[in-house]
Amino acid sequence: MKEILFNKDFTCIAVSKTKPVEKIREIYELGHRDFGENKVQELELKFNTLPKDIRWHMIGHLQSNKVKKIIPFISLIHSVDSFKLLEVINNESEKLNKITECLIQVNISGEEQKFGFNPNNLDFLENSNLKDKKFIKIRGFMGMASFTDEYSIIRKEFKSLKELYDVYYNKLNDFNILSMGMSSDYNIAIEEGSNMLRIGSKIFGERNYL
Repeated sequence: MKEILFNKDFTCIAVSKTKPVEKIREIYELGHRDFGENKVQELELKFNTLPKDIRWHMIGHLQSNKVKKIIPFISLIHSVDSFKLLEVINNESEKLNKITECLIQVNISGEEQKFGFNPNNLDFLENSNLKDKKFIKIRGFMGMASFTDEYSIIRKEFKSLKELYDVYYNKLNDFNILSMGMSSDYNIAIEEGSNMLRIGSKIFGERNYL
């Protein structure tokens, strides 16, 4: 577990969704500070309960009407899946005079049930409309591979996101995060260039479904 948490080649987000604060404290006491949640209500509760030097990551689908609840303390939003959501994040951040860091979620699997931008519809990243949003900073991409045992499919999807990342890495300032890889496929993600992992069960054990 420590090899995943403290590897200098990538940042590991310990996905603590559904886990009690006691379990999070155990990982915190090891020196780890990056934790990820996918529900706003649970994220708020844990922020209010746990030490304030934790860097909280929103990794789940984020509804526009809940953005304002997490802007005051969120470290990084991984799941920006629409331009409308970017606008809301910018507006709520402006109210606090805060620049909120975000990742653009890209639907690399093509599955309809997954959120994210179509890989062919990312031109907005270079548009003036986005540059006018002074209270957000796009730091990179996030993607989830297909849920399959066919490793060749997973590798192909991760490779496609890395290729997209490389294009914008050379075009956008501070664009240097590629968040891909979870407990089931993180080794492939690392091989394909991921520098941020979202790891739950490999750290906390199998999660409880609510």
